[in-house]
Order: sequence, then C-alpha cells, then structure tokens
Amino acid sequence: MKLFKKIGKALFGSPKSKKAAKSKEKIPKKKTAAPAKKKAARSAKKKVSKKVPAKTKNKQAKKKILAKKQSRMVKAALATMPTAEVTHYFPHVNAAVLKIKTGEIRIGDELLFKGHTTDFKQKVVSMQIDHQPVMVARKGDDFGVEVKSRVRAGDLVFKK
Repeated sequence: MKLFKKIGKALFGSPKSKKAAKSKEKIPKKKTAAPAKKKAARSAKKKVSKKVPAKTKNKQAKKKILAKKQSRMVKAALATMPTAEVTHYFPHVNAAVLKIKTGEIRIGDELLFKGHTTDFKQKVVSMQIDHQPVMVARKGDDFGVEVKSRVRAGDLVFKK
C-alpha cells in the first residue's frame, strides 16, 4: 500500500499541494487602473514608431539588396542543376536524344555535357522533335541534338 501511495505522490503530487493550489485559485484578484495606463503607453509607442520614416527607408533599401542577392543565388543554384539528361545516342549520325528536366533549351545555347567519361561544351546548332526542326524545347520534351563527341545514356546536360 505504501508503494502505491509513493507512486501516486510521484505522479500526481501530494494531496496537501492540491489543497494549497485550490485555495490560491479561490482568492479573487483586485482590479487596478494599471491596464488602462499600459494601453495608453502602448498606443503612444506606436505613434512614435510611425513618425520615423528614415528607418523604413533603410529597411526597404536592405530588402532590395537582399532580393538582388537572392536572385543571384537562385541563378547560381539553377546553373548547378542539370537542365537535361541524355537518354540515347546515335553514333552513325553523332546525335543525342535529350529529355529536359528544368527550363528550356534554345538554338544558340551553350550546353555542358557531363558524365562518367564525358566532359565537353558545345553550342546547340540544330534541334529536332519527331524529325521536325524546332527553335525551342521546353520541360518534358524529348529532342534530338547533333553532338561533336560521344555521349552516353545517363549523362547530365547543363546550360551555360
């Protein structure tokens, strides 16, 4: 029985502490005029903070600078992500089939082919989708590109 009492005290506290807590809760608190003064002080502080335009101008300038930095960071991050992946290579015509993962590829873009044994840059001279010449290929398109060197399926293509 003593063991159960000890466990009960450990879990729920002693009965004396509950009675003390209940007696404290029953005491009504006195209302004072202090909250009204606090509200007036808060509203005065708000009015003062609105009258300072120099700080807001500085904050806006900092936000613009941060936005420029973030856009540069985003561009740098996108440059490290592969734009496309080689799905097939035709050695007799030196052409590769690419599947675009992100963005788009246009004629005149410089592509970097990277793989286990592949590493070269090349400008896009001609592109075809279903044997029809195109100027732009977008995300999800499979298209053929003439390449100057051998590529392998699984090689990644980066846009430079």
